[in-house]
This record gives sequence, C-alpha cells and structure tokens, in this order.
Amino acid sequence: MATQHYRFQARNARGELVAGTLVADSVAAAAQAIRARGDHVVQLVPVAAAGEDLRAAIKRFNYSSGPSQKDILDFTTQLAVMIRAGISIRAALEGIAEQVQNQKFRRILMQIKADVESGKQFSEAIAKHPKLFGPLYVNMVKASEMSGSFAKMLDRIAAYLTQEIETRKMVVGASIYPGIIALMAISTTVFLLTFVLPRFAGVFKGKEDALPGPTKFLMALSTFMVEWWWLLLIAAVVGIGAFIGFIKTEFGGFWWDRFKISAPIVKRMFRALYISRSLQTMGELLNAGVPMLDTIAITGDISGNRQYKRLWRSVYGSVKQGKKVQTQLMRSTLLPRSVIQMIAAGEESGKLGEVLDEISVFYAKALKDAIKAVTSMIEPIMIVLMGSVVGFIAMAIILPIFKMSNLVSG
Repeated sequence: MATQHYRFQARNARGELVAGTLVADSVAAAAQAIRARGDHVVQLVPVAAAGEDLRAAIKRFNYSSGPSQKDILDFTTQLAVMIRAGISIRAALEGIAEQVQNQKFRRILMQIKADVESGKQFSEAIAKHPKLFGPLYVNMVKASEMSGSFAKMLDRIAAYLTQEIETRKMVVGASIYPGIIALMAISTTVFLLTFVLPRFAGVFKGKEDALPGPTKFLMALSTFMVEWWWLLLIAAVVGIGAFIGFIKTEFGGFWWDRFKISAPIVKRMFRALYISRSLQTMGELLNAGVPMLDTIAITGDISGNRQYKRLWRSVYGSVKQGKKVQTQLMRSTLLPRSVIQMIAAGEESGKLGEVLDEISVFYAKALKDAIKAVTSMIEPIMIVLMGSVVGFIAMAIILPIFKMSNLVSG
C-alpha cells in the first residue's frame, strides 16, 4: 500500500497543542501512530509529499468541489468488488471513504456508513442524498436488497452510469467544434468591423454619396460598434441571461425541449438521446424487479426532456387504469412505430425488460451515428457562413476602391 504524508494537530498529555507531519499507510494508521504517543488528535489531513507531481496536486485541489458522476461510478464499482469479496457493507464503505480524495464525498460516505450502522438499509441511507444517488440508483439498490443480488445489481448500475458518462461526453464533444468555429466567426467579424474597417474611413471621407449601399451599411455599423461597444456588450449579456431565464420557466422549457427534437439538423441526435435514455432506464428498472408504475415514473423523470416526461406521465396514468404501456404510446409521435411495436411484443411475451435492453442498445448506436452526422453537417455550414460574412465585408471594402479608381482613370 502506498504511503501518504499527513499534517496533524494534537494535544499532548500536558494539554499543549503540537503540530507536525508524518508518513502512514492510511488516515487510520496515522491517527493510531499519534495516539500511540499519548496525544489526542485534533486535526489530521493528507498533504502533498515533496516532489509530488503537480498535476496530482491540482487534481486533489479540484476535488474540494462536489463529487462528480465519475466519483459515483468509481464508488459503485469498488463497492461491488468488495461486496463480492465478502466484505461487509460497513467495512466496505469505510475502506472506500479512506481512499476518496474528494472531502465532501468522503463526509457523505461516512454519513451513509453511520446510517447503515444505525440499522437503516443502504437504499434508505443513499436516498438522503438525491443529488448524488438518483431515483434509478436508489430503486435498483432497493430491489436488490429484497432479491439478495446486491453485488450483481451494483455491476448493472455501474454499467448504466458508464453509458451515461460516455453519452454525455459524446454530446458535449459534438457541440465543442461548432462552438469553436462560431466563436472564431464572431471574433473575426468584430475584428474586421472595429479595427480594419475604421482604417478605411479616411479614404472614403468626403465621398460618402458615391459609396455603394453595402459599404455605407458596414461603415455605419462599424461606427456604431466602436462608439457603443459597451451598449452591445450589455445587450448581449442581458439577452443571454434573458434566454437562460426563459428556458428555465415551465413554458420556456417546453418550447426549448420541443425545439431540440424538431430542429432540422439536430432533431435526429436529440431524439436518439432521449429514446435511448428512456428505454435503457425502463429496461434496467424492470430487469431489477422494480414495479411497473414506479419504473414509468422514474423513466419520465430521467428522460431529460419535458416532452418525453409528459409522454411517460400519460403512460403512467394509462397503466394505472389497467391499460398496457403500448396503448398510450400509440397516440404519440415521440417514439417510432417500430419501437412501439417491439414494446407491444415484449408486453405480450412477458419479456419487456429484455426487449427494452435490445432497443436501447440499438439507439445507443443510433445516437453515435447521429452525433457524427450532425458534426459533419454543421462543419461545412459554419464554414460557409463564416466565409460569407468575411466575403461580404471584403467586398464592401474593395468595391468602392475599384469604383473610385475607375473614376480617376476615366
């Protein structure tokens, strides 16, 4: 086991406060070494050893923020391995907490351990931290506690979290490149209008009447941007803030979610994302033994789109009345007919969970293909738009120069 440097504060037998550093295999070993000297531990924290890699130190510093989804995945994977090895859940939680670098996550794990030691089920303990352990996680754990397949269920949860992280990376990655091109286009346009074009103002001075329309427009726009740049900056900040505030409202959120699944270029990608997430969630919960109504309710909450959430709520109401899942789905256009037919076949055969797993795998692949298609389509569109803007500005500058040179030569 790798050793770690610890900085401590302790009170000795005379009540004096002493401080220093020591090397130990774990926090528990460090505390034991201090107590062996007859001192009472006041504070004990790990510190970077001399010569430690700078990136590791920065990483540990960044871990002072809240735990990420990757932290939850690592915790779930480690817990599954330790439970399978026959280690009790209390000992496993304590062992994982000692290795966790994120201080907030460590405190949460110790609180979960304390709850488990007080007699609560693990699912009850993690349910007190809904921001880290969502309804899918809690309900799958609860189902495994009743069936006695805890370690196996943790493996399924880890696989689900891995897929979610990969999906998020793909979607974010698909938006980075177009964002960079858009930023370059805006920066280039602002540079030309506020730095290059004003240099030609002296050349065109006194000849404003002879300038073509595009040049007059750009000269006026350039003057406005140079003199009132602060107003444009305020307007941009207010506009962005207003848009973010709008989509956070119920009406604005519905509009934005509807736009994402209907916009010509990106609708295929977003539909594949929401269908894959919904059906994978539903399949995992059903296979875990979670009741159908609870499964549908959780699926709606996790879908990530208000339009799909409303669809699953309507399915919930229909199933609660004794109808089948397919009944309400048939009335919606959010799922393809082929998918609804496969769900109907799964219901009839009693293998709905297995069918949903297969569909979600298909749509996970469809999502990857859609992301590649969107990226390949947006790239030329952004380049054409950027070229058009720069070309228009260049034309507006060169055109009057040619016109004036013709007048001089004439």
